[in-house]
Amino acid sequence: MEPGFCVEAVRRFSRFYTRRIGVLNEGLVGSEFSLAEARVLYELAHREQALAKDLAEWLDLDPGYLSRMLKGFEARDLIRRDPSKTDGRQQLLSLTDAGQRRFGELNARSRDDMALMLSDLTPRQQQRLVAAMSEIETLLSAERETRVPYILRPHQPGDIGWVVQQHGRLYAQEYGWDDTFEAMVAEIAAKFIKEFDPKRERAWIAEKDGETVGCAFLVRQSDAVAKLRMLLVDPKARGLGIGKRLVEECIKFARLKGYGKITLWTNDILTAARKIYIDAGFKKVGEERHHSFGHHLVGETWELDLASE
Repeated sequence: MEPGFCVEAVRRFSRFYTRRIGVLNEGLVGSEFSLAEARVLYELAHREQALAKDLAEWLDLDPGYLSRMLKGFEARDLIRRDPSKTDGRQQLLSLTDAGQRRFGELNARSRDDMALMLSDLTPRQQQRLVAAMSEIETLLSAERETRVPYILRPHQPGDIGWVVQQHGRLYAQEYGWDDTFEAMVAEIAAKFIKEFDPKRERAWIAEKDGETVGCAFLVRQSDAVAKLRMLLVDPKARGLGIGKRLVEECIKFARLKGYGKITLWTNDILTAARKIYIDAGFKKVGEERHHSFGHHLVGETWELDLASE
């Protein structure tokens, strides 16, 4: 194939795709964010923290333009800056709670808009489309980005049902627990929704390639103590560090809200979760034998003292 023909074919496809998804509009999916702003929010949602110079490089943005954009985000309380622990001259950028919420809304609207666009295609046509896009992405991803292959977002309607169902299914498959465990999770999840205090509590939902793959909740136990609950990572997304990241976000949020301690309850057979807690600095402060969920188990209480850090 002649190089010139290939170049023109790619440019023609790019123009078609750009028009089709409507990204040339001044706003993006009915929001106040421009395309460039949405891309920056997306990158920050995919990473724990990032430097402004790295954002400019990843997104091919003019540093001055990006700087003005970031100042606008700060004015709207969408991002925060933290000094780098390795270089005091550098500032690490991350989304605030408000920024996470706004990104979650933007992401949901974008998904709805895309679903509407695909609704005219048959399932077979959608499969062909996804396969073709995957091939394009593979061929053109020569730079092999180091982007974290998942995002964390606040909970949305429908997420709690997934949390309950996945806990019931996975614990039955992996540990043989009966449906009384699912019933307990349902009660905890329902209480979270009914009594949710956004100023003191938070849920994180992990998504990979548009699919929900994990969750964690931090709830108020008292003014001084927060409780980490319902940590879960789907087997197909394990090995990516999602569980570790979810716990880190819980700890970060607890510190931000002024809690002095985080407590959690688990069982000794949940070795993967226990390792995450140990690595995060939690200490076991108690254990008790009990018969629950159809099995003899050893329950454990773990705590992380934030006041002494």
